[in-house]
Amino acid sequence: MSARTAEVTRAGGASPLEGRVALVTGGARGLGAEVARELTDAGAHVAIVDVRNEEAARLIADLPAGTASRFTADLSDAARVDAVCREVEDACGGIDVLVNNAGVDRTAPFEELDVADWDRILGVNLRAPALMARAVWPAMRRAGGGRIVNVVSTAAKRAWANAAAYHASKWGLLGLSHALHVEGRDAGIAVSAVVAGGMRTPFLFERFPDLDPDLLQEPSAVARAIRFVLESPAGTVVPELLVLPTRETSWP
Repeated sequence: MSARTAEVTRAGGASPLEGRVALVTGGARGLGAEVARELTDAGAHVAIVDVRNEEAARLIADLPAGTASRFTADLSDAARVDAVCREVEDACGGIDVLVNNAGVDRTAPFEELDVADWDRILGVNLRAPALMARAVWPAMRRAGGGRIVNVVSTAAKRAWANAAAYHASKWGLLGLSHALHVEGRDAGIAVSAVVAGGMRTPFLFERFPDLDPDLLQEPSAVARAIRFVLESPAGTVVPELLVLPTRETSWP
């Protein structure tokens, strides 16, 4: 029995995500791991796509048995992006939900960023979400619809120093989300951008170990917001949602 057709009984009524297949990129840790927890709790089967195999395996072992699978992909490799979507569809019976969460950055002045930096950051943060969406779009159209969430950042709303490529990628991802929101309407594909403020995740602490955690939010809070977007009633879409820590310092 595929994950798509598995029946899951949950107290308090079924989530619209129950029995669905959700692909989460960068799902092994940080926000991605919390999204995986939220979606398996909602009854979905989560396909975790990440390059961190050991962390993905530990996460799956911590989730209810049979609720998640892991797939390895370097999202900077365009050919691999398309291939991993096919692997998830074959193994899980389809893809009903796509959460484009994976992201990379290099903190450096603009003049120190070389072509390789630009290609890697734009490749993972902007090109990969576009290619992932393109890969799942035909199947979602045939199925009568689906949901795509692009995890953006306040870096798409304002700028700070030493993050030029990251800003370019996130501004682009926000624009892509709104463009796909328009194009997905007739196909029943609901596309949303979740604009997340600073979170207590390795993505920040590995680069900025002196950050004050009190100025950040728990990734689980953003994961709950993503679940809220994905559980919106049929015929309803949230094109953009801004989720900030109460003491956000990168937003007025």
